[in-house]
Amino acid sequence: MNILHKAKDYVEILFKDKLSSVYFYHNFIHTTYTVNKAEEIMRNTPVSKEDQEKVLLALWFHDTGYVECAQNHEEKGVAILTDFLKKENYPESFIQDVSQLILATKITYEPQNLLEKIVKDADCSHFASHDYNDISDALRKEWELTNVKCFSNDEWNAGNLEMLKNKHHYYTEYAKENWEPLKKKNIKKIEKKLEKEEDKKENSDNKKEPKETKPDRSVDTLFRVTLNNHTRLSDIADSKANILLSVNAIIISVCLSVLVPKLDTPKNAHLIIPSFILLTSSVLTIIFAILSTKPNVTKTNFTAQDITDRKVNLLFFGNFHQMMFGDFQDAMKDLIKDRDYIYDSMVKDLYFLGKVLDRKYKLLSITYKIFMAGIIISVLSFAYAFLSL
Repeated sequence: MNILHKAKDYVEILFKDKLSSVYFYHNFIHTTYTVNKAEEIMRNTPVSKEDQEKVLLALWFHDTGYVECAQNHEEKGVAILTDFLKKENYPESFIQDVSQLILATKITYEPQNLLEKIVKDADCSHFASHDYNDISDALRKEWELTNVKCFSNDEWNAGNLEMLKNKHHYYTEYAKENWEPLKKKNIKKIEKKLEKEEDKKENSDNKKEPKETKPDRSVDTLFRVTLNNHTRLSDIADSKANILLSVNAIIISVCLSVLVPKLDTPKNAHLIIPSFILLTSSVLTIIFAILSTKPNVTKTNFTAQDITDRKVNLLFFGNFHQMMFGDFQDAMKDLIKDRDYIYDSMVKDLYFLGKVLDRKYKLLSITYKIFMAGIIISVLSFAYAFLSL
């Protein structure tokens, strides 16, 4: 396993065990996103293999300091990285280079070289994301829960506009060319939000209406961010399973086309058992990878009384696909009118999505173990077969 895979696994376990659940933004999903964006930049920018490794290691560890405290988290991340790389016997000069890249992610830091520019752009790549609103809401919720500051809609939108329009800019040529236009679209969306808020204020001056209670927006944000995080985790699990499917499909095709036809000769008889082990482990890996990505739709039988008694989750297609359109439309109208009914339905949806994720990751864990054990045993058996000749 190379150092980047080790770093990814280390950070994933670290966040899972030690990171507080209030960090809706600074978490493993954000870390993975920045690593992917750095890889995107470096695919289009000349960077040596060693420098690529430094950049990706820095981004894997740049927010690990949040497991201790948000304040000076970059320095804490440097300490965690240093401990990790020393155990991997990396030289001090290499560790210093990666540490400097982590410190370069500070919001006020101006990058001094290409690698620092890549790190800065990757860390701020969400400014050009199509999901910027959801990501921004996640940060806002995190700051509220960690007592950084609570913002009104106007304050938050104005602060975002100031950051994107006047305080931030991309540094690498790739980001300037490809991400800057998307960032400008997000700026326009924020400006429209501010305009709508102004219109609401003008209307409220003329028409005094009771305001919605503040907790409602907070709960809405909680559900939206949590459901979005669960969906991303599901996508990550599916992509991992697809990688294993592709790798093992290649192994099987190579074995069947190159290795197996040669086993019928007596001089290759010693390769039969190792080949069988390799093929068996690959087939088992593919089976479990397919099971982890296989849709698991629970279908529930219910009566008209169950709908009236609100025992049916109308947000899940496995339930409402059995209903006539007229019944579904009437039930949805009742749902929309009752906020408690909406939240109950969303809680059910979130719970069962979590159950599906638990099943996915358990099967995926078994898949990786089978693949790893199969490869190790196969290589050892091939080595033993050749040595025993």
